[in-house]
Amino acid sequence: MTLIAERPPTYAAAAGAAFAGPTFVHFGAILLLAAQLHAPWQTITIPATLWGIVGFSGVAYAVIVARLMRRQAAYATRFEDWLFHVALPLAAYAKLALSPFSTRSHARQALFGVGAAALLLLFVGIHNAWDNVTYHVLVNSADAEAERLRDETSGQTGGFQ
Repeated sequence: MTLIAERPPTYAAAAGAAFAGPTFVHFGAILLLAAQLHAPWQTITIPATLWGIVGFSGVAYAVIVARLMRRQAAYATRFEDWLFHVALPLAAYAKLALSPFSTRSHARQALFGVGAAALLLLFVGIHNAWDNVTYHVLVNSADAEAERLRDETSGQTGGFQ
């Protein structure tokens, strides 16, 4: 976000909540899962309950992100946006939410499911972070430069008229 040279327009705040916020949430969820799974628990019941809570919270958050994406007007969403900001995180969080139910009979497989969900969230977070940065550098910077050139050619300098 520090790559943005000028202050973004006010309508861009809704886009930030829809597109930038989830990246931090996914990275935070991965960090929380790693901490939970590296603690010296006596049984798998407590960490399974905790990652289940993370999963159910993530499912709810994915629904919120979908609503935020629909409401923002700064950017026209494409299939890739829905895939990486809603569908894939929803799948990862759903896997986390459902895997505690199989830990008693299939603990090893449940742990592999948690690892797969965390890895999916990691790749989604990396993709979304890269997508955010490239959008701001390539699209917003180009738009700002075009606006600056337009102002210069029309005799405006951006100050008082």
